[in-house]
Parts: sequence; C-alpha cells; structure tokens
Amino acid sequence: MGYRRDPFMPNEWYHCYNRGVDKRTVFESAYDYERFLEALYLCNDIKPKRSHVWHRNAHQEIMESARHSRLVSIAAYCLMPTHFHLLVREASQGGISTFMHKLGTAYTMYFNTKSERVGNLFVKPFRSKRISSDGHFLHLPNYIHLNPAELFEPEWKRGVISSIASLEISLKEYRYSSLSEYRGIKRIEGVILDAEAVDVFRSTDFSLRSAINDAAEYYRDLVW
Repeated sequence: MGYRRDPFMPNEWYHCYNRGVDKRTVFESAYDYERFLEALYLCNDIKPKRSHVWHRNAHQEIMESARHSRLVSIAAYCLMPTHFHLLVREASQGGISTFMHKLGTAYTMYFNTKSERVGNLFVKPFRSKRISSDGHFLHLPNYIHLNPAELFEPEWKRGVISSIASLEISLKEYRYSSLSEYRGIKRIEGVILDAEAVDVFRSTDFSLRSAINDAAEYYRDLVW
C-alpha cells in the first residue's frame, strides 16, 4: 500500500483509507472480511507478520494470539466491499506507514493467491487525513461507522433516506465495523481496537440523525 514521503505527526489521529484498484471489489465473501480483520490485528505488531499463525489457526485463535508492541492505536474501522476506513494514531515511530504497508501486503498476498491473480490490489499510496478540526475530532468514529449506509440507502449523502429507523438498525447490525464496540457489545474482534481510545471517542454517542448531515459534508471533501 506504499509509503508516503511526509511523516505522520506523533500524538495525532489520522483517518486512513484506501480502495481497490479500478474501484474493484476487494472483499468478495465473509471469509475475505474476516481475513482482513485478522490482518488488522496481526499486522499491528513491531515484529514481522507471522504467516504461520494464519495457516494453522481458526479466527478466534488468531485474534487471541500474543503480539509484541503495537505499531498504531486503532480507534475505529469500517470495511466496505470496495474499500476500508481506519482511525489510527502512531504507537511507535513510523508506525502508520509500516502498519499500512504490512496490512496491504498481507491481504493482497492472500487475495491474489485465492483469486489466481497478480499485481496491486489497493491503490498506492493509501490516503490519509489528519484530524485537525475540533469539530470533526470526536465525531470521526461516527463518520466512519456511517459508511455502510450506502449499502442500504445509496442516496444518503444527498439527504435521501427512505427510513432512518431501518437504516439505524442496519448500521448497528453491520458486522464489519467497530460500531458494536462503541455500543458496548463485546466481540472477539474488539482486540483490534485501543480500548482507551475508544473510551475517549465514545464520549460522543452515536446519533444517526445528528451525524448524517455532518458526515455527508465530511465525505464530500475527502480526497480519493
């Protein structure tokens, strides 16, 4: 997923995101999503990724495997069929670039092997936005967790929503984001997140009605 020239600032949160080349689907099955979640956990380690852990263990065993020091703190995530979003902060020097490179390489190797393809899977370099606005800071997890809205209400960013109540239920039931942890639901995937960071951001409750307009505006300005 490529390294970038400008270093990331210490103690700053970044919205990092990327999509498949040619806007292709990168998660084709439940197992693909699960594999990427495992990569979010295993690749967040200052030690080299351990391929043998993937080949020998089931999902729960992988998520319970020991790690060394983390490269980044992950406060929120969301996986979509063609792209993903992360809210991260460096936990070690150069951590974000190293983590994103490991993550992209690990998942691409898996995807290319199972699909019998070669070449890049994700656009290079990955995109990032420093969260410097106080107005966006505590709300960024909400914006990230709103991404699956396009699967259920494709026109939501234009303010066209057929049922906001149904949309809220669908978002809360979406398996491939960290919204469950923000709602206090314990899952094995909770180990991906920095619990202390989640506590900070969770001080702002998820309110779909109040977040949706701000989130739509935020994504209109996002550079892909």
